[in-house]
Amino acid sequence: MSRRTGSSKVRSEAGGHDRTGELRRVARERFGWSDLGPEQTEAMRALLDGRDVLVVMPTGSGKSAIYQVPTVVLGGPAVVVSPLIALQRDQVTGLRESAAPDAVAVNSEQPESATDRGWRAVREGAAEYLFLSPEQLAKDSVLKRLRELGPSLFVVDEAHCVSVWGHDFRPDYLGLGEVAERLGRPPVLALTATAAAPVQADIVEHLHMRDACVVTAGTDRPNIHLAVRTFTDDAAKRGAVAHWAAGARAPGILYTATRKDAETHAARLRQDGVDAEAYHAGMKAAERRRVHDGFLAGRPAVVVATSAFGMGIDKPDVRFVAHASVPESLDSYYQEIGRAGRDGEPAEAVLFYRPEDLGLQKFLTARSLDLDGLRRIMTALLGQDVPHSRTRVAQLCDLSRRKATELLNLLEEAGALSVEGRRRAVRALPGRTADEAVERAEQVFERRRRTDRSRIEMMRGYAETPSCRRQYLLGYFGEQLDEPCGRCDVCERDDGRRTGAGRRESSTAPGARAPYEPHDRVRHAEWGTGMVMRVEEDRLVVLFEQVGYKTLSMAAVQESDLLADA
Repeated sequence: MSRRTGSSKVRSEAGGHDRTGELRRVARERFGWSDLGPEQTEAMRALLDGRDVLVVMPTGSGKSAIYQVPTVVLGGPAVVVSPLIALQRDQVTGLRESAAPDAVAVNSEQPESATDRGWRAVREGAAEYLFLSPEQLAKDSVLKRLRELGPSLFVVDEAHCVSVWGHDFRPDYLGLGEVAERLGRPPVLALTATAAAPVQADIVEHLHMRDACVVTAGTDRPNIHLAVRTFTDDAAKRGAVAHWAAGARAPGILYTATRKDAETHAARLRQDGVDAEAYHAGMKAAERRRVHDGFLAGRPAVVVATSAFGMGIDKPDVRFVAHASVPESLDSYYQEIGRAGRDGEPAEAVLFYRPEDLGLQKFLTARSLDLDGLRRIMTALLGQDVPHSRTRVAQLCDLSRRKATELLNLLEEAGALSVEGRRRAVRALPGRTADEAVERAEQVFERRRRTDRSRIEMMRGYAETPSCRRQYLLGYFGEQLDEPCGRCDVCERDDGRRTGAGRRESSTAPGARAPYEPHDRVRHAEWGTGMVMRVEEDRLVVLFEQVGYKTLSMAAVQESDLLADA
């Protein structure tokens, strides 16, 4: 039986007290925060009312407070799903440094005795925050213990991972909506730093959020200066990267495309007297942890890393994030540069760009589809009366579990499979042959590949844009910035001479609606339905569901009626 009796409904009906005042009091007395922002307060009040909440706020803007404070008011415990053990560890440490209730984590890296102590602390009320990975929530024993605790909140951190449109899609996140149901359906809180409208819709759908309160604070980080340095020669670019990083104000992060480049750049920086170390997935876990924890503590001053280094970085004073090669998308790029300047002080985001590097990203995203593996899976599942676990499917079809999971997700999206139970067991849906299912899965795969390639072209557009980079970057996420920012290299290079270049000029009468606005739903005869993401005087960017991002001439759109309302 649950030891918890409090709920947001009970709380809301008891005494009619001022919830905002109580939230602020708890924030001040237990966490040491002098005040709460309007977005934080709005989201917290919705949680106390028992509503599901999706929060999109920039890195460093206080998203964690949105579950930390209500947990104290509701009486806890809060179950927090966090994708990285390093991130869990940082979050637990941060809570223990305040007067808040204790926090514990349950993960595969700690000894069983530590896990047992953690469960006991939550059960006895000594800890109110329980951090787990989505993989832990696939275990019967974990779900049973959580049901007995009666959690007051179910929090999904880095919630963009639930969306195939997001920059870090993780299949293990897809079962979290069902997990929330099995835990008695406490209010669900989804948190992310960046999520364009399609990603937000995916989060709400896949987490089974009901009447979700969506709170967004804008994605702009004006304290981060944006710049791109362009090269045609790889050796010259490498030299420039080393020279710039050696002279930049630390601490900082230098991202590279490959593990080899991470090692090479780190070695060169050390030769130049910089306290730098490499970080990538090919290193042993203990070594990665040493570099990660050392960076948070102040040494090394610079980490040279692949994209494996990221979500667990809760360091407010990072003064620069540089990229030695172009990332695969603006989604990834913005998430990574968001690790700079979390303290609100000036920071630098520099991209070292060589157009030929986009060829590497095209190679990395040009995965081939295992048609034979798809056919073996469908052949094995067709006619079966009971669902099979993914591990069993992998065994039956002589595939690695990773490969089987990838192909099963594709078949699910193609409508060839049903997914059942907390372990996401799979069953073939009737009415299709194996060949028909493979053909549909191949269509889904090609659509994903077209989308990935369109993201690469949008990355090229950012690097090569002649107008304000911040306008371009925010427009990618559907946020309109009407004036050039003055805090990027393009604005500074123009030195004030660009009197409105890059700004959207409206030819409509005052008060009239412009032809297109961000988030408008439109339809193209060939590309299908899409959403307007960015509008300029002479062009607009639309994210189409079937083909990804497309930049269209405004004149062509209007003269030829290329787009209709959807």
